[in-house]
Amino acid sequence: MRRREFLRQSLAAAAAIPASRIRFRSVVHENLQRAGARRKRIVIVGAGLAGMAAAYQLMESGHDITILEARTRAGGRVHTLREPFADGLHAEAGAMFIPDSHDLTMHYIKLFRIQLNMIPHQSRAINFYLRGKRFGSDDTLTINRLLNLSPEENRLGLDGMTDKYLIPVLGEMGDARSQSWPPERLKKYDRMTYAQFLRMRGASDEAVRLLRLNDADLTGDGVDAVSALMVLRETALNYNTVELYTVKGGTDLLPKAMAARLASKIRYGSPVVRIEQDAREVKVTYSQAGATETLSTDYLICAIPFSILKEIEVAPDFSAEKRRAIRELPYTSATRVYVQSRSKYWTSAGLGVSAYTDLPVMAIVNSTLNQTGARGILESYMAGENARRVARMTESERLEFTATEMEKVYPGIRKNFEGGASVAWDEDRWARGAYAWFKPGQMTELLPHIARPEGRIHFAGEHTSSWPGWMQGAFQSGHRAAREINEAV
Repeated sequence: MRRREFLRQSLAAAAAIPASRIRFRSVVHENLQRAGARRKRIVIVGAGLAGMAAAYQLMESGHDITILEARTRAGGRVHTLREPFADGLHAEAGAMFIPDSHDLTMHYIKLFRIQLNMIPHQSRAINFYLRGKRFGSDDTLTINRLLNLSPEENRLGLDGMTDKYLIPVLGEMGDARSQSWPPERLKKYDRMTYAQFLRMRGASDEAVRLLRLNDADLTGDGVDAVSALMVLRETALNYNTVELYTVKGGTDLLPKAMAARLASKIRYGSPVVRIEQDAREVKVTYSQAGATETLSTDYLICAIPFSILKEIEVAPDFSAEKRRAIRELPYTSATRVYVQSRSKYWTSAGLGVSAYTDLPVMAIVNSTLNQTGARGILESYMAGENARRVARMTESERLEFTATEMEKVYPGIRKNFEGGASVAWDEDRWARGAYAWFKPGQMTELLPHIARPEGRIHFAGEHTSSWPGWMQGAFQSGHRAAREINEAV
């Protein structure tokens, strides 16, 4: 299953589950053993999950840690919105779901005793909206009327087409977590978009139209732009997911718990402006309260997006390959608009609580699926050009536009509309995008250089991991960077 397919499974509420009662599968817990007697000084740029995971690992093994964070909060792109919503409701601006197969995420959930809500397997029919018609994935009659599919595709249906065109190729992926991945035999998939891959597998143009709706085009600029190999890697890595969870009370409770443990190590409101290194040390210059300060350190972990790193002065400059990766790695434009409704009328109306559409609002998700009370929040998750178009609107224009478009799929939302909020990640000063993605050719050309250290500077963040866009990826990268520095001579 992929991130977008998790959205369509968010169809019912469940009781909170303490971490002690969750059945963890293959949970990883790395205890770094300090290499040598010398305690290393390490500066970490960024107090997102990657930076804090690295800090926690290194601190536990006895190293001296300082975290420089530009924001006045920890968590980075894991951010829960509690205002301006009523009745204690909240919505996620960033990370929302936790698959049980994400062992490192589950490790920190257990470590910090975070309560989870399980998304049950029982679900209502999946909702889609295409060419002005609403239908479920098993509504073959409507699908056949709307799309000129081949006879075999008519017989297979939506799930059958996914099984035919995508699933058999996953066996070729090998160990997609390896730093040496992908092998040469897989690079052919990096030379095509995901849409081209589907057509190569035999999908008709009309089937691609339906399958891209199922996928909701929520990676980068959509299935006509994203590398097929990226889609295949993510699908393979998440394929063994059995259970799916959300954090009770908001996903940001996890980074808040981590930040509380690391509180004395974090300097907030401290954006880095210059990094300078030589054979002996790294000097980091940062701004705080209008003044600049410089720290000298043995090693540095850069745990901020490349979209922000490109603005920092580095001396001497990175290698040509690293500079190219920093300059060219794209980040998904994601705009999320939240519409507060007077009631969760969609439940009694039999409308379901999530939908994939061919409208500009793209995916519509129930942001309050595990929250009690009469009121609810429907969220529009937009990516690519749709996200950029809405990001150019004012806040009131975004809400008006989204509510109007949602009305086509969820009739009654305008009557129940009370207000809302929005987040455009391209506008975020310390993100400039939601998560990294790869265009055709970029996994072959950029991937080998993204996570590679440059002298005493190491790199972490979801963009340097096997799981771009996932908390698991942030944790994986933080552990890797911590291990690299701990083992450095």
